[in-house]
Amino acid sequence: MTTEQQTQRLILEPENTHRLANLCGQLNENIHQIEKSLAIEIRQRGNMFQLSGVPSSVTEAARVLETLYANTADGNPVTPDLIHLTLRDTGVAAAIQVEQPTAAQDTDEFKPILIKTPHVSVKPRGKHQRRYVESIQTLDINFGIGPAGTGKTYLSVACAVEALMQDKVKRLLLVRPAVEAGEKLGFLPGDLSQKIDPYLRPLYDALYEMLGFEKVTRLIEKNVIEVAPLAYMRGRTLNGSFIILDESQNTTVSQMKMFLTRIGFGSTAVITGDVTQIDLPKGTRSGLVHVIKVLEGLNGIGFNYFDSKDVVRHSLVQRIVEAYDAYEKKTTISPLNPDSSNLYDRDY
Repeated sequence: MTTEQQTQRLILEPENTHRLANLCGQLNENIHQIEKSLAIEIRQRGNMFQLSGVPSSVTEAARVLETLYANTADGNPVTPDLIHLTLRDTGVAAAIQVEQPTAAQDTDEFKPILIKTPHVSVKPRGKHQRRYVESIQTLDINFGIGPAGTGKTYLSVACAVEALMQDKVKRLLLVRPAVEAGEKLGFLPGDLSQKIDPYLRPLYDALYEMLGFEKVTRLIEKNVIEVAPLAYMRGRTLNGSFIILDESQNTTVSQMKMFLTRIGFGSTAVITGDVTQIDLPKGTRSGLVHVIKVLEGLNGIGFNYFDSKDVVRHSLVQRIVEAYDAYEKKTTISPLNPDSSNLYDRDY
């Protein structure tokens, strides 16, 4: 039985040689990425494209090309990451429109949200990232729970930098539990600060990208930005601050409670974590898994869940996460409900 094929002609306006070169990429690598992702064939001459393949894939490819071409109007480069995100976003949007064509919230759900920092503007992708950012901007305490590569930490740092630049908070605190993933801290060279730095590197990297190395260094020297291990939070009350606890799956129950009770007036806290990558000693209960049972549903606290479809890294990362999900459900080694349809469902 052969699958029905469709050929569609697409003309991108206005015709612009530089924009078309940006869209297609060197040696048409961007076009090849779209062809491979959607299993279609794309032929191009100037601003005219011919798309051939399964009707649904052809329709989606046309949307992707139009979206990417519109993006080039501001001179933005068309990168593999952008193509991956656009492919995912158009598919999500199309599915929702089919399932809920009259839902009033659709237009709001996909309205543009832009987080502005001095060096980059960050745009959340997909409904889960949008809801996550909206939740951070409206609630004092938020949880971002899901697999690696879904933007949990990056988006929270972007929101923190924006809040600092707009004087909504006076300082940023970026916190991580110093729990080893297969190595012992004692084996690493240097003093305590140098031993801890590798665990905080992802937070530094995001700050450098958004503020620049020199500004981050100055703000750290002035104690406006503090990057610290979780143990340093005990006994403190944090007012007028934006606090991010990253890798929170590696907190104990008592550490999570200690952190949440540090939050003072005028502060925002974001707690991120991946419940499938817990590095605590065997028999130690994760504070993140526990706090979901204790606090979910409490007014003023936002719980935001991501899944494999939200992964914004290499497309193989999404498939790797899905493969682990499937394997762990079969072997029932997940810390979550083994009957759950997804490791990041809410039934813990």
